[in-house]
Amino acid sequence: MAERNTPVLIGTVPLLYVQSLSITEGYQIERIAGSRFSQAIAPTTKTIAIEALLPGPGRLLVKKQLEALALVSRVLVAAAAPLLAVTGIPVVCGLTVSLDMQITDLRFTQSVNRRETLDASLTLRHVPRSSVTAALGEAADLALAAGTALSAGTPPAAPVPRVATAPLAG
Repeated sequence: MAERNTPVLIGTVPLLYVQSLSITEGYQIERIAGSRFSQAIAPTTKTIAIEALLPGPGRLLVKKQLEALALVSRVLVAAAAPLLAVTGIPVVCGLTVSLDMQITDLRFTQSVNRRETLDASLTLRHVPRSSVTAALGEAADLALAAGTALSAGTPPAAPVPRVATAPLAG
């Protein structure tokens, strides 16, 4: 039985049919001068990649909303949502709460197989506006992790049961 995915909020735009969401994070590694050891000195830029479906008659409206968020001009983005002048685009989902994100890649595809649906692909990059919003974003992400750990039970078993088979003849 297929269920609707939990919505992912990109700013004020809800994506109801997210097919995949991945976060890329890492650390810049530098060799310690005069030593054979290396040390992580700074985090690299966080990147979020989202693949979603935009079905039905409202698909073009959601497409336009995402395009408005992706505008480079802060003035135009701020006109769409006043808080975006101070912070970046917030991304809220079951995996993370990330503030200060900016859409760096936006792609829409329509195919013959699904004429009433657009495939949307977004890439967002963390572009901190201030240390205050960066700290708020980390606190929100930590609260999400703590709340999820406290509220969730064990995940269900794999949907396909395992079956014992006869050993291979050798």
